[in-house]
Amino acid sequence: MGGAEPVAAQRLHVEVAYSPAAGRTRCVSLLLPAGATLEDAIAASGLGGPARDGGSAVAGIWGRIQPASTLLRDHDRVEIYRPLQVDPKEARRIRYKARDKTRRA
Repeated sequence: MGGAEPVAAQRLHVEVAYSPAAGRTRCVSLLLPAGATLEDAIAASGLGGPARDGGSAVAGIWGRIQPASTLLRDHDRVEIYRPLQVDPKEARRIRYKARDKTRRA
């Protein structure tokens, strides 16, 4: 028997997520051919993130930054990361100061 693989094994179910702004997320589910890469998923999603604007997209799989040539596996979640607007430590300081002021009032 062993000639052709089942059709489902030849395709990868992948989700691509991008957050264009804080509190907003866009997700696209894709069916890609086996052997597809992180770069292929981003291109097929149409999201592109910072790469659309001439920059290079920083992306990862399940929260870990990966090179664009990384091969995808079935049910991977590809994430396109946007540049930080504020240093996370500075953002915490700002939130803390704002919270402290409201407690004193």
